[in-house]
Amino acid sequence: MDQFDKLVEQYAPMISAIIRKLHIYREFEMFRQVGKVALWQAHERFDENKGNFTPFAYRSIYGAMLDELKRESRFTSNVTVMENDSFEWIVDPYIKEEMPDWLDQVLLSLEERALLESLFIEGSSVAELANQHKISLAGMKKRRERLLKKVKAQLQREEGISINCNGVKD
Repeated sequence: MDQFDKLVEQYAPMISAIIRKLHIYREFEMFRQVGKVALWQAHERFDENKGNFTPFAYRSIYGAMLDELKRESRFTSNVTVMENDSFEWIVDPYIKEEMPDWLDQVLLSLEERALLESLFIEGSSVAELANQHKISLAGMKKRRERLLKKVKAQLQREEGISINCNGVKD
């Protein structure tokens, strides 16, 4: 291991130069460690009959750092860290969504109420519901359209509530 420590000491400026060349501006120690691991792997794989060690070590370290940058980039693009607790309620499994209270004023059959809950509370798609009820997709879309028109008409008639196209009370 003493031999490798000397190698790390000798190639430390190269590792720093590669970090600067790749414009790495954070987590320097992690990338130095990546460079040291790549140097160790290069030392283990190196064949003296194929050339000089320095260019081989450079390419190994440079490639390892590029791989780490790509891995980090994929991770950050797939995972968003929220530092704010304001959206915590979105993923809370204990919060049960329910139909709004004003919907109780609308006279709906049990089947119509179940359809509304499936669509808007459970988040089922129209295609899923069409398969579940064994009707065509067009038929399920028509049911949804008639149901929403019924709800809108009854609310407007009974309460004088104006509802815009998005289903929000004005």
